[in-house]
Amino acid sequence: MEGWHAPVLPNLTMLYNEHGFLDRFAAARADGFRAVEFMFPYDHPKDAIVDALRRNDLVPVLHNLPAGDWAGGERGIACLPDRTGEFQDGVDRAIDYATALGCTQLNCLVGLTPKDIDADRVRRVLVENLRFAARQLAAAGIRLLVEPVNSKDIPGFHLDRVHKVVVVLDEVGSANAFLQYDLYHQQRMDGELLATFRQLKDRIAHVQLADNPGRHEPGTGEINYPFLFEALDREGYAGWIGCEYKPRAGTSAGLDWAAKYLRATVGAN
Repeated sequence: MEGWHAPVLPNLTMLYNEHGFLDRFAAARADGFRAVEFMFPYDHPKDAIVDALRRNDLVPVLHNLPAGDWAGGERGIACLPDRTGEFQDGVDRAIDYATALGCTQLNCLVGLTPKDIDADRVRRVLVENLRFAARQLAAAGIRLLVEPVNSKDIPGFHLDRVHKVVVVLDEVGSANAFLQYDLYHQQRMDGELLATFRQLKDRIAHVQLADNPGRHEPGTGEINYPFLFEALDREGYAGWIGCEYKPRAGTSAGLDWAAKYLRATVGAN
């Protein structure tokens, strides 16, 4: 697509699960991707990931801050008043990984709303944690992103709508804190995908996608992705678009939708 400025990339946590994590980089490169993102790199040595990136000539675009006991059901700890020290340690660890990998964006999943704790206290802790993260990341040349996650898939997620994130970011007051805009989560909660992007595009640092219902590939559900891609381009979005979906029948077999965007990615790099 001539003029296309927002190349797509795979989320290696969600895609290429047919392979072990460190083998997913080669699989992504073989399918024509030039960059990748992933949720959590921390189970693997930094050097091993750096090697996988270099051998496959891939750019690391995004990963998340540590999010607590993910396997045990936690979805972030930034809003938990009794975990501030752990959150700050996680910021340092994330910076260590991102610096080694050459990744310039880190996403914060803020977590589930804690029970039986005063809402004002939760808010103060969240804002202070994000101020700390934004400050530390800025010193390292890394952008902080904050992502709303729909509470239909994850009941109780503390920031489940875009407007909630924007209000918090306004209170944080940092020039280094941005919105991560996931079209799937937005569709699940409120729709208005393009109107919301237009309203907030100056604050959006990264876009992700999946179709709805099912969180599968574009073209499997109700979201008109060709229309959205063209509209995002017209609106001047020049970042990457992360594919964070659940492949229905194997990652490579389900990439027909992406062929023309992968060609554009080649031309953009």
